[in-house]
Formats: sequence, structure tokens, C-alpha cells
Amino acid sequence: MKKIVLTGGGTLGHVTPHLALIPRLQEAGYEIHYIGTENGMEAPKMRAVPGVVYHAVKSGKLRRYHSWQNFTDPFRVIAGAFQSARLMGKIKPDVVFSKGGFVAVPVVFGAWLHRVPVLCHESDLTPGLANKLCRPFAKRFATTFPECAEALGKKAEMTGTPLRPELFTGSREKGLKLFGFDGRKPVMLMMGGSSGAQSVNDCLRKALPRLTDDFDIAHICGKGNLDPALDGTPGYTQIEFLDAELPDALACADLVLSRAGANALCEFQALGRPMLLIPYPKGASRGDQILNAKSLEKRGLCRVLLQENMTPETLAEEVRATWDARDALTEALKNAPPANGTERVLELIEEIQK
Repeated sequence: MKKIVLTGGGTLGHVTPHLALIPRLQEAGYEIHYIGTENGMEAPKMRAVPGVVYHAVKSGKLRRYHSWQNFTDPFRVIAGAFQSARLMGKIKPDVVFSKGGFVAVPVVFGAWLHRVPVLCHESDLTPGLANKLCRPFAKRFATTFPECAEALGKKAEMTGTPLRPELFTGSREKGLKLFGFDGRKPVMLMMGGSSGAQSVNDCLRKALPRLTDDFDIAHICGKGNLDPALDGTPGYTQIEFLDAELPDALACADLVLSRAGANALCEFQALGRPMLLIPYPKGASRGDQILNAKSLEKRGLCRVLLQENMTPETLAEEVRATWDARDALTEALKNAPPANGTERVLELIEEIQK
């Protein structure tokens, strides 16, 4: 039986592509091991997956700001590399697939020490710091954006992102029932990621009087971000978080308002949903979401409203402009390269073992 080690962590974006690959890898007969941190977001998700053996290693966080932990975390990364190397000797995997995040660095290095071939995946338009550090030790790179494949050179190929097949099985009727809508008005779905998007949440709520006459608003606002004062507002339903019902929510959405995380963009693109994107601002991140959004905008796949230009008035105007452009956006999405990279990533996992 072949063995594969999966790794990646820090955000759900580093975890959900693995969930798309695992059933297919199990069908192909792989014994699956996952290396992550003890308490990271990946730990409870992967420990709950049947047939996956979870291993925890030490890892630092790759920060871009001053912190006393920047002095201690390199030692945690080194310790994690030795732990990972020992695990590689114990598991003896045939291949490693890394989705990035800080935990991936010691795992990829440990694989390299044991001459285990590594395929890394980068979701964003520019390589993240973890994947930059992993680059010398990886055999191949798969990317979501063509710009990233070009930046990484001959090792890289644009594949799209592995997407869970259940995303494509949603029911519009169930989605409408979930939000309490009758389907007479177009549905705008707002998503802000696993922790929500507080500034967009607040602005959207202020813009409701300008929108609910013409749209039903389904608002996934993030855990702890409900506004009880808006309960019962006609044409508006707020929910903290969706998991199993997310495909139904997406199926009932006629357009999407979202941040610009790469995995979410691939899901919306694969489903052909017109998008209005409000990327996470540069001052609060490395600017990857702005680049992601601008790349899609340049290809005619979405509209973009920068957060510094966002007011209740501009948000309502852009929602209407996105709706008015829905036919052109849908056609461009249909003709774009495939966003679902599951098949090609599985092929690359096989190819690098030869």
C-alpha cells in the first residue's frame, strides 16, 4: 500500500483542499497521514476524518511584525523539522503534499532529508513565505493563479485548487428554505471567511435599506458576529457559520459579496457565481487578497470594491452594478480555465513519484 503525508495549517484555506483530495486518495489505496500542529485549526478538522492518522509537531509562526516570539519560533521550527524527519523515517511515505502555512516548513524539510518527493500547492497570486522557504526542497509546485506559476518558474504549473465535490451538489430550494426566502428576488450571499469580515459586515448592515427592496440578503457573518437588533428584518437573514449546508447556500445565491481568499474565489468561479470582491486591505495583511481580486478583475471574472472606498452608498451601487453585469461575468467565468484543480493535483502526486 502506498503512503502519503499531507500537511498544511494556520487557516481553513490550508485545510479544505486536503478534504477534497482525501476521498480520492483513499479510493486509490493510499494510507494517509497528516502532519500538523497540536492546537492549530487543522488539528480538530483532520483528527475527525476517518482513515487519516494525525501527527502533531512543533512549529513557529511566520510573522511579518515585531514580536518577542520571533526570537523563539525559529527554534520551534528547527525542533519541528527534527520531529518531522523522525516521522518520515517511521512512516516511510512515498510522497508528501503540502498546502502551505507555517507548519509545512519543517515537514517539507524533513521529507527532503529522507528524499521523499514533495508537491506544494500555493493558492494566492504570489507565493506565501512558507512556500518560498519550501521551494528548494519541493519537486513540483501547483498553483491557483497563472501569475504565481510564472513567479515560481519551471517547477510550477497552474492547476486550480482542489475543491470538495459536495460543493456542486447543493439544492437551491434547500438554500432558500434555510434563509427563509421565497425566491422572488435575486439572492445576494455575503461571506467573509471563517472568522467573518467585521468592516464589511457593518457596512452591509448599514446598506440594507438600499438593497432589500430588490435583493434578499443571505449574510454569513462569522462566529460571534450576529446583530440581534436585525433579527426579523424583511429580506435579510444572518447566520454565523455554515458547513454541511454551505453547498445549499451557494446554490441559492445569484451573486456573491466576499473577501478575496483564494480558495473561496475558486469555489465561486467553479460554480459560475457573479462576484463583488472586497479584498482584505494591505495594511492588515501582506496584500495577497488585493492581488487575487485584481487578477480576476483583469480577466473579467468579477468586480472589485477596495475597502478604503467602501461606504454604504458605494457598496449598494457596486452590488447593483455587479447584478447588471451578471451576464457578462457569468460568460467570462464559464470560459475561464478550470478553477477545480482536484484531477490535475492528483495526477501530479502520481507523476512526482516516478
